[in-house]
Order: sequence, then structure tokens, then C-alpha cells
Amino acid sequence: MSQEKITPSNLTPPPKPSRAGRNLPAAIAVGVGLFGAVVATLAWWNWGFILLVALALGLGAVELHHAFARVGARTEIVPIVLGTATTVLGSYYAGQHPAHDMPSNTLIIGLLALTTLACLVMRLPRGAEGFVRDASASLFTLAYIPLLGSTVALMLADDDGRQRIITFLVCVIASDTGGYIAGVLFGKHPMAPRVSPKKTWEGFVGSLTAGMALGAVCTVWLLHAPWFVGSLLGLLLVAFGTAGDLVESMIKRDVGIKDMSSFLPGHGGVMDRLDSLLVAAPVAWFAMFVMVPAL
Repeated sequence: MSQEKITPSNLTPPPKPSRAGRNLPAAIAVGVGLFGAVVATLAWWNWGFILLVALALGLGAVELHHAFARVGARTEIVPIVLGTATTVLGSYYAGQHPAHDMPSNTLIIGLLALTTLACLVMRLPRGAEGFVRDASASLFTLAYIPLLGSTVALMLADDDGRQRIITFLVCVIASDTGGYIAGVLFGKHPMAPRVSPKKTWEGFVGSLTAGMALGAVCTVWLLHAPWFVGSLLGLLLVAFGTAGDLVESMIKRDVGIKDMSSFLPGHGGVMDRLDSLLVAAPVAWFAMFVMVPAL
């Protein structure tokens, strides 16, 4: 059998990795699909959007469960997922019917308290060894995912909830996109090299520019509030969205993983997409509650 002689001319060099560090075609396809699902549910079926949020948060809790398992911590994933779903769905329902049922904040506190008790009690049969470690992981998950995520439901439950959600999403997405583009094109000075080496100060400036500009546009156009309120809102969401990204990066570094999972091709895991949104959500809800009266 003849064999082809291998020479430098017929060697195919391996493709160079993207400077952005991700599979761009897959990332774009998944991003477009997620964007379409969000737009469709917000436009025609608010309950569909809340179900989508509950599903995403439940998947995020599962990803955290597997991440913590790498360092020997075991969360009580069944009550956590059930508590996450009921907290998000219940808070939206209570926010829409304030005159007939308990207030949404009371419902959130009650459901999270019951879920906490369920996690503690279900951990008892496995004995004292590692109890504090496992309970801490479960309670961290509850505070990080359903507690922060429930504020998305509270925003949507307002009379102008769609506009508030759109403003919140546009600001955070603009921050991510502006930071990504500016970082790829101009990034030279690391912002937090020990936590997220690819995040740069140039990218952060791009995030601020995009987030504040689109925050002003959305606030004027959708919420009928002054442009400077929108710019301030954009600044807050960029700052806390960036903090959310760094928080998740810290978790991944601590447990020794690059992505939370491979559930979303080109993006990593669900939590890799929710990180900025989760931390920015309560800030968006409270800032708009204070600065933007309901229509």
C-alpha cells in the first residue's frame, strides 16, 4: 500500500481559536433562538415568559448542584428545583393579584423559608459529617437563584411589566455585547486577571457606553421617564451585571471548571448566560420601583 509523504506543504495547520474564546456560529444560533423565545413570550404570553424563567433557573440550580459536587458539597436539588419554580411562578401570580391573595413579598419569603426547611430536613439522614458544608451549598443556591430570580417576576407583574423587562434585558444585553466587542477589538488591560482573565477595562468602557446609551433610549421610549434616569439605570445594571459575571467566574474557578455545562452550544451552561442577569435583576427591579412610577 502506498503512503503519501507528509511534507510541510500538505500539513493543515489547526484552526486558530477565536480571540473571543467561543464557537461563534453556534453562539449566534443559540443566542438568536433564545432571543426569539423571549420576544415571542413577552409579546403574546407573559406566563410563557415566566415559565421560561422558571425553567432556566431550575436548570441553573442543577448546574450548581453538579459544580458543588466537584468539591464534595451536595445540595438538596429536588426541593431546590421545586422551590425555585414555585417561588418564581407564585410571586408573579401574587404580583398580579395583590387585592385577593397574600402580597408577593410575603409569598416569596414564605416559599423560600419552607424550601430552606425542606433542604435542612432532607439532609439529616446522611449524618453529621459534612452537614454544614452541604447545607451551606443548598442555602447559597436558594439565595443566588430563586431569591434573586424572583425579582424578574415582580418586574413583569407591574402594569408596565413588559416595558420594564425589556428595559432590563436590553441594558444587560447591551452591556455584554458592548463589552464583548470592545474587549475583542481594543482589550489590553485586564480588569480582574485572577478571576476572569479575558475581562478588560476597555471592555468595561464598552459595556458602560452601550448600557447607558440604550438605558436612556428604553427609559424615554418605553417607560416615559427622563433620559438621565435611564442612563443611571444603565450604569447600575452594567456595574452589577459585571459583578454577576465575576461572581460566577469565581465559583467556576473555585470548583475547577471552565463552563457550568455544555447545555448551550457556544455559550456553555445556562448559568453562563444567567450570571449577569441574575445579579442585575434585583437592582433593576428596585431602581425602577424607586425612579420610574408605574404607568
